Formats: sequence, C-alpha cells, structure tokens
Amino acid sequence: MDLSLLKTFLATYRTGSLTAAARQVGLSQPTVTAQIRTLEQQVGQQLFRRLPRGVVPTTVADELAAEAAPHVDALVAIGERGFADHARPFTRPVHLGGPAELTGTRVLASLTPLIRQGLKLRVTLGLADDLLAGLPEGRFDVVVSSIRPRGRAIVSVPLTDEEFVLVAAPRTAAGLDGERLVREGPAALRHLPLISYAEDLPIIRRYWRTVFGTRPAHSAAIVVPDLRAVLTAVVADAGISVLPRYLCAAELADGTLTPLLEPEIPPINTLYLACRAGTQDTPAIAALRGHLLDAARTW
Repeated sequence: MDLSLLKTFLATYRTGSLTAAARQVGLSQPTVTAQIRTLEQQVGQQLFRRLPRGVVPTTVADELAAEAAPHVDALVAIGERGFADHARPFTRPVHLGGPAELTGTRVLASLTPLIRQGLKLRVTLGLADDLLAGLPEGRFDVVVSSIRPRGRAIVSVPLTDEEFVLVAAPRTAAGLDGERLVREGPAALRHLPLISYAEDLPIIRRYWRTVFGTRPAHSAAIVVPDLRAVLTAVVADAGISVLPRYLCAAELADGTLTPLLEPEIPPINTLYLACRAGTQDTPAIAALRGHLLDAARTW
C-alpha cells in the first residue's frame, strides 16, 4: 500500500476535512479526494462518509487508522529527520503559539538552552481556540493551550497547573475585614472595582464558583485583554482581580500585592502542550516538548 495514500488518509481522518487534509499534506483538494477514493478501492470498503461540511470516518477507517498510524508516523518522522540530521535537529524554525503572559514570562526563558543549540522559533501570541484551530492547518507546530485540545488531529499532554489568587494592593487589603470575607464571601467585595481581561470575567468567574460557590454579581470596572496589564492596574490600587500565581509571584513576595484569601484548595487550570498528530516525534518538536515538560515542573 502506497505510503502517500496512507499519509493523506491519516490527515483526513485526523482533521475530519478534505480541505484541511489537503493543506496539511501540501496537495490540492481534488488530489486528496482522488487518493482517498484510490485507497477505498484498494481496501474494498468505504472509509469516510461525506457530509455538507467535512467527512466522518467509518468503523473501517477507525481500524485502519489504529493499525497504520504508528508506522506511518514513524516513517514520516524518519523521512523528515533524515539520517544525517541526528546532530542537527533544528533544521527549520518551529512555529510556537501560546498565551502572551505564560509565553513571555515562562516559556521563552525555559527554551534558552535549545536556542543556544540552534533552535529557531517563530512565536504567535493569542487565544487558545484560535491557536488550536491553526494546528491541523499547519500554521503552528506546537501550541501551549489553556483549554484541553479535542479531536483526532491534535495530540496533547498536560504541561502545568496554574493556580489562581484573589489579590489587591496592600491599602485595599488593609481596609477589608478578613473574617467578614470568609463569612460572607463576595458580599464583602461588592464595593470594590473588578479588573478583568475579558467582559465575561473568565478567571474571576472560575474563582468565584470554586471558592464562593456563586457567580460574580457585578461587571468589571476595567477590562483589558492582557493579564500583565491587569496586574499593573491592581498594583496601582485600581481594584481587585484574580491572577495566576506565577504571574504575580514577585509582587506577592515583595508585598506590593496581597492575597485576600488563601483557600485550602485553590482554583487551578491545567495548561496543555499540543501538536499535530504524527509530528510529536520529529526531532525539533520532540526536543521542544521534552524540554518544556521538564522545565514546567519548576513553574
């Protein structure tokens, strides 16, 4: 069976789209369609059901993918690596996507040793949904995602947990009755402006639900789409917010920020390291993934 047919089949199987598969394997959509038909003729059974938008694999396709994927992926990795590249794994730039705050404060610094070994990075900062959508299309090689990736086209592993902290500037914190906050919960905070990176208060809402068992009762006074700017505003005593601990660790340590609560089980969110299925063992991506997974243990 032709390896190119199996590569096209796996791209279609994982993306659920002939168009996306064509982009991934570098062929036209009619060529991909023709290759799938050829493979179906060789197998003697239908592999995909065509829908108005995309394709759905049959049980035959499920079986073929489970049997063929490990071998095809290994052969593709060998072909991309080449036998002369063991000492030079970084032959092309790796396109990395991730959230601005974690990428800027943790990810890039952690990759310094690989940069010195020759790794070239092209970094895109953005929201998880947008970045994950670009993975199957080949716009990114690796994505650090704040949401769990779904679908056959993406493989992912947990990278780290970010802990959320309810914080305020010292003056605001000093004016709060800590016992009342523990007793009454968010009612004790209603007079304080909220600062959020989005109108729907995603991090604040998660904290409120986990710690207080309710949703925030009022909207944000400041909305700015960058957690670093939220941090700056809270330090300036413009209001209170919920921030990842890694982002405000220095301010908590030097006293320019104060945690308003220290719940026994703090709210967390798991971050994931994602790449296209079948690419995780290529040298540059494997090196980057392994290095970040090791580094994240200390984050």
